[in-house]
Amino acid sequence: MSIPKKMKAIIKPETAPGLEMAFVDVPGIGRADILLKVKAASICGTDLHIYEWNHWAQERIRPPLIVGHEFCGEVVAVGNEVHNVAVGDYVSAESHIICGVCVYCRTGRGHLCPYTQIIGVDRDGAWAEYVTIPAVNAWPNPRSVPPHVATLEENFGNAVHTAFEIDLRAKKVLVTGCGPVGVMAIAVAGAIGARAIYATDLSDYRLDLARRLGATVTINVTQDDAIERILAETEGEGVDAWLEMSGSPRAIEQGFKVLKTGGEVALLGLPDAPMTFDLSNWIIFKGAVVHGIGGRRLWETWFQMSGLIRSGAVDLEAIVTHKFPLEQFEEALYTMTSGESGKVVLMVDDS
Repeated sequence: MSIPKKMKAIIKPETAPGLEMAFVDVPGIGRADILLKVKAASICGTDLHIYEWNHWAQERIRPPLIVGHEFCGEVVAVGNEVHNVAVGDYVSAESHIICGVCVYCRTGRGHLCPYTQIIGVDRDGAWAEYVTIPAVNAWPNPRSVPPHVATLEENFGNAVHTAFEIDLRAKKVLVTGCGPVGVMAIAVAGAIGARAIYATDLSDYRLDLARRLGATVTINVTQDDAIERILAETEGEGVDAWLEMSGSPRAIEQGFKVLKTGGEVALLGLPDAPMTFDLSNWIIFKGAVVHGIGGRRLWETWFQMSGLIRSGAVDLEAIVTHKFPLEQFEEALYTMTSGESGKVVLMVDDS
């Protein structure tokens, strides 16, 4: 395959809201890198933050930058020290590039590496026709996994890490937030044997998607009292386990109030700002066990999610509700923010 010198890419051109399409140089590769021809890239909340230029983005992003960190593609070139990946391989990517030598990396906790660089955040990403990544960050896929599903694997890993952090078997489980990662967590909870799954959100569209993915009870918090409803559904006991995917202070308060004494919570959602927190009643007196979730365990979570996908225990097809060509990124972003979508995918090369 001949590799062009220029490519289309969606870039953050300056320190202001918005993104734009540009023609830029195809990136080169180092000795341990590979060059991917991108097939699909999905939209994450991080991409929306960069587009909107919120406080987090202003503190973290250094334009100009090609955005996008959830993607899959075909290997078209490899560095001369690469032996685990070959030209022609079809791969997804782990976006967290870790140092490999700090205490966390050397003790099997690379997802906590303080020197992590994130593709599409700290270095150029994959909303483009080509992207360069370290070969060790490539995850091989069978050709039977279509690109619009393969691009979800990293985001799916967040759901798997969150759900696997607690033993959910035969448990009553609450999931707050039914965006794409929330509904994926619902599917995982069902696949590993949750007794009942209660899901809350603001959007009827996403609550319907949650039901399709296995939620037992769905609650629109703009219409029902979530605490009252969950306590009624659980005969006053509350839930054994709670997966927080929304980042909403209101949802976090409701979750702690319906969590049983001695219950467990895994927190993935990120509030936009610091929030007040009733440490005494929500955690200490309740004896709650709280897990903070950051990214995916490298590479344990990838093997777990691969097993769930390939066994058919979790089908991610229903998560993808919209597809757009790369050129329609503005419409894709709008769709993602509307609350009337599941996962939105940019089809970069669907040939």
